[in-house]
Order: sequence, then structure tokens, then C-alpha cells
Amino acid sequence: MKNARLDTPNTEEPMANNPAGIIARGLFIKGELHGEDDLIIEGRVEGEITLKKHLIIESTGVILADIQTENITIKGELRGNMLATNKVAIFADARVTGDIIAPRVVIEDGAQFRGHIEMNPPKRPEKPQIAEGKASGKGR
Repeated sequence: MKNARLDTPNTEEPMANNPAGIIARGLFIKGELHGEDDLIIEGRVEGEITLKKHLIIESTGVILADIQTENITIKGELRGNMLATNKVAIFADARVTGDIIAPRVVIEDGAQFRGHIEMNPPKRPEKPQIAEGKASGKGR
């Protein structure tokens, strides 16, 4: 094949210019996965997943693992806890069991979810408190 190219599936959020790694359908991995780039899982993974960017679990993907990454897109099955620094998106046909900690969570109608969600947006700087009676203009 001349100039063959591997296309990544469409996802809600575009991936970086680097092509994503793929754990293809029919593959089984048990242990710890660590990476700097995006990862697409079409097969089965058991253990722990720690990424810097985007994890996509396709409809054929089965994950039994705790996950830490920036973004998680789930279209398949996931059993484990998730910690995302940006967003977790659970699509309509997904089956998810586990707790989610992320500032943004999207669960489509029809998705199966069992667990707890904690949304912890980044803290905003607090407004300085004005001492009572000094700057309020009262008592002059």
C-alpha cells in the first residue's frame, strides 16, 4: 500500500497533531499503562491507566482499571474510578461503574452509570473582604 494512513475515529474533542496510540480489538493488556499522548482502547485493559492527554474507550473497549488523565471519552464499558483534570464524557451506549472526579462531566441520555460524581472546578481567587464600617460609607 502506498501512502497508507491510519485515521483516528471521530471524537467530541479533537486530538493533538500526534496520532493516538491504539489498543486494538482482540488485544488484552493487564498491568499499568502510562503515556504522554492520546490513547484509543478498542480491546480489553485491566489494571491502572495514567495519561497526560485524552483516553477514548471505543464501543468494543472493556476497561477494568482506575484512570487518571485530562479527558476521558467512554463509548464502551468501564469499571473503575476516574480522575480527569478537564472532562469525562459518557456516550449513550456506554456502561460505567465507578466514581468520577472531574470539573466537567457529560452523560448522554441512554448511558448506564453507577457511582458518584464529584465536580471540583478550579478555585477562583476570592474577592478581598472589606472591613465592616470602613469602606461602606456608613457612619460619616
